[in-house]
Amino acid sequence: MHTPFPSGADDFDFEFGSFAIHHRRLNSRLSGCEDWTTFEGRCTTRPILGGLGNIEDNELDLPEGRYRAVALRSFDPKSGLWAIWWLDSRAPHALDVPVKGRFDGPIGLFYADDVLDGRDIKVRFTWDKRDLAEPRWEQAFSADGGTTWETNWMMRFTRVAA
Repeated sequence: MHTPFPSGADDFDFEFGSFAIHHRRLNSRLSGCEDWTTFEGRCTTRPILGGLGNIEDNELDLPEGRYRAVALRSFDPKSGLWAIWWLDSRAPHALDVPVKGRFDGPIGLFYADDVLDGRDIKVRFTWDKRDLAEPRWEQAFSADGGTTWETNWMMRFTRVAA
C-alpha cells in the first residue's frame, strides 16, 4: 500500500527521467563579467529515500572537457523544506553547502550562505517548472546580503526518451 507523502515531497517528481540540458554560464562570477559560455549536457534523475529525495546524475560537456556531477536532494517533512547539495567530479571530496527552500506553485526558491574567493556571499537557486517539457534552473549570487543578485548559470532541460 502506498503511503501518501507530505505536501511538497513530490515537488521534484517532474524531473524524474532523462533530459538533455542546454547550459549558459557566466565566465566569471561577481566580477562585472558579461561574457557567457554555452555548452550541452545530460542528466538522469531518480527517486531515493523512499520518495523523500532524489539524485540527479549529470554529464556536463564544457569546452575544456566533460565532467560528471550529482545533485542530491532531500525533503524534510517536518519543516517542508528541500535541501540540495552539489558534488562535482573535479573536486570529489567537496560537497557544496546545501541550498534550502521550497516551491510556491511552479517556482522553487532555494538559498544558502557560502563563500566565493574568500568573500561571504548568498546563493539562490530558482527552479521554474511552469513548462514541464522544458523546466528551467538558474543560479545567482549576491555579495551584498541579498539586495542585488547576479545570475551566473542557467539551464534549460528538455526531456528525452529513456
